[in-house]
Amino acid sequence: MSMKVVDGRAGPRGPTLALLASSEAGLLLITVGFVILFSYLTPGFSSPFNTYALTRVLAIDVVIGFSMMVVLVTGGLNLAVGAIGVCAVMVGGWAMEVAGLPILVAVVLALASGAALGALNGILTVAMRVHSFVVTLATMSLFFGAMIVMTKAQAFNALPAAFVSLAKLKTYFFASSMLYISIGIGVLLWWLFHHTLIGRQILAAGANTSAARLSGVPVERTIVVCHALSGALAAFAGLMLTARNGAALPSMAGQLGMDWLLPAFLAPVLGGTLLTGGTLSVAGTFLGAAMVTVLSNGLLQLELGEFWVQAFLGIILLVAVALDRLRAHLMAKRRI
Repeated sequence: MSMKVVDGRAGPRGPTLALLASSEAGLLLITVGFVILFSYLTPGFSSPFNTYALTRVLAIDVVIGFSMMVVLVTGGLNLAVGAIGVCAVMVGGWAMEVAGLPILVAVVLALASGAALGALNGILTVAMRVHSFVVTLATMSLFFGAMIVMTKAQAFNALPAAFVSLAKLKTYFFASSMLYISIGIGVLLWWLFHHTLIGRQILAAGANTSAARLSGVPVERTIVVCHALSGALAAFAGLMLTARNGAALPSMAGQLGMDWLLPAFLAPVLGGTLLTGGTLSVAGTFLGAAMVTVLSNGLLQLELGEFWVQAFLGIILLVAVALDRLRAHLMAKRRI
């Protein structure tokens, strides 16, 4: 096999071998393996109905993963993704059902409210000079509690049929139309981080904050932008879930939005986004969400029970964090 020397070490030549050695290729092979295994063990796994249901869940989990990924790249966290998503969809539900606003206007209001709550997290993080873990842990309860008080925990279940029908469309191979929306969001995020100035500034700020600041990167502004983007993505995921459920529910993301935290962490960390920041993978986040969704669906098809599924996903998260530390260690050694 032809090799090339990189920084004094031998390595594989060409992009093809680099792709095969990537975490994305590994995730793809593992996911395909799970699909084959579950298709063999449970005939219902590969049925058109289950394919449609699985892709609907996957579409939402991918966007939830993206909402955490854009904050992880700066070395931060957003524990309030679920709470922000619920707050945003309650705004959208109110706009459609009570105010009678057009669907597009209501969607824009929901996304804007999600971005505003996310930006507030970023501003507090920068102003207080503490880790976003602390800030978002506090705002998670604050946002959710304020939403419950303002809405009196009442759902908006008379949404326009045109909005709800968006989640019921089927496309090729019995896949949900929402999956293609998630793919489109992924393409936009890839373009943002690889072909725009603000994207490169975010990556630089996450990789080395001090060096980025010396290079003229507005680090504080990039942190606020990332949190605002995270909030908007959480709102988008909430809107997709609302369309699927046919109603804007205060409990749609669990108590305090806790039900979103596991998929939010698993997808980007499995996909190669470092917890220390500076490195992300949009494709890896998509594949990480795909693996988690396929695994969860397959285990439920085997009738193992929701508790065992959650326990298994928790183990996967611990393994993913260990792999993240290993990747960070290897990347640090390469820079020496």
